[in-house]
Formats: sequence, C-alpha cells, structure tokens
Amino acid sequence: MSPATKRTVVITGGGTGIGAATAELFAEAGHDVTITGRREEVLAAAAKRLGVAHLAFDAADPAAVQAALDQLPTGIDVLVNNAGGNTDRRRPPVAAGDLAGLADGWRANFEANVLTTVLVTEALKPRLADGARIVTVGSVAAKQGSGSYGAAKAALEAWNVETARTLGVRGITANIVAPGVTLDTEFFAGTVSEEWVAGRVATAFNRRAGTPAEIAQAIFFLGRADAGHLTGQVIHVNGGVHTAR
Repeated sequence: MSPATKRTVVITGGGTGIGAATAELFAEAGHDVTITGRREEVLAAAAKRLGVAHLAFDAADPAAVQAALDQLPTGIDVLVNNAGGNTDRRRPPVAAGDLAGLADGWRANFEANVLTTVLVTEALKPRLADGARIVTVGSVAAKQGSGSYGAAKAALEAWNVETARTLGVRGITANIVAPGVTLDTEFFAGTVSEEWVAGRVATAFNRRAGTPAEIAQAIFFLGRADAGHLTGQVIHVNGGVHTAR
C-alpha cells in the first residue's frame, strides 16, 4: 500500500469483540491502527496479535482522555467509537423503589456509551483529516428499548446526526452501525442462557445471531475513503431484527 492510500485509524474498545475484529480488518488492509481501552493487559495482547499500536485509558474520564492526547495519532482518517456495553449486566439488580440505585444505573450506561463516544470524538476533532470517517457502534436496543442501555444508544443516534451535520462541510462523515445479538464478545458477561439467545434471534430474518466479523465489515465499509456520501445514518446489521414488532 502506498503512503497516499494508507489511512490512520483509531478504534476505542479495540481489545476484544467487535473492536478487535474491526482492528484486524483495517490492519490486514495495511492501515495504521491504534486500539484503545481501559485494560492494559487485554489491549497489549490484542495489539501484539494484530500488529497494531495500543493505548490504555478510560474514555469516560475527561482527564484521562485529555492526558491520552499526547500519545494518540494526528491526521486521523477513521475514528471508530466502539467503547461501551450494557453496564446493567455487570451490576446487581436495582430493587423496586430504589431511586438512587436506578439513577446510578442510568448514569453508568450513559457514561459507558455516550460519554466515551462524545469525549473521544470531541478531543480528536482537531486531528480529524478532511474527509475523515466517524463510525460509532450503536445497538438495535435504541429502536426496541432495553432500559438505560437502549436509551443511551438512542442518544447516540441524535448525537450522530448533529455530528454529521456540523462536520459535513469538511467532507467528514458520521454513521452508526447497530448490531443485534452478537456472540463471541464480552457484551453479555455470562448473563444469558442459550434459551435466551434463541428467543432473541427468533425474530431475525435469518434466525441467527451476528458475529463480530460481520459487524466489522460494515464498519470497514463506512470507513472507506470512497464512502463519502453516506452520512448521518444508522446501518442495521442485525438480521432484520430492528423491523420486528
């Protein structure tokens, strides 16, 4: 790949699952990739396997994002906002009537999914090349509802439209890829059974879950230099589940 076609790519939450699968695609295509996340050991292992750079920091912490800027690339062509997940799956259930616990849960999902995306994107805006691509991982939950997690992903859809509008004059696009049930990730944190998965994927037109590689392919396409007229969109990669009623 010539220097003129090589692109600089930053992927948050790049150590596992969809983020790692996306990093693998961009790296295999010859691009310069940096993955980020909170866990140094996980990132280092993934970076070694994929042949990419890595930087550990908490994307929901403004001070940590600011401090990371000294080590993040400049001239970024593709920013993939993948950090996030349903924090409710790692927290104890909130008792009925516990409004403080409910508020904590909603804040946790907002921070993990919205703040990680907003803070990193805002910090890197001055470093985005004209014609850059911003791709954010959303969820079918934004359409179907899933408590605070679905609400957080829905908030990202509104943010994405504003981002696409304000940066469009620079030729920068902003899109969301919305998976449904996707296995071989850390998302469910061992909290679901095979029966639960079967029930959820029964509404998919192809009657199956997705894979990280399939989601990564959609992200990779949106990150292409020649995908410049597709912006402000939510691309559903969930077997048609978003149409279920």
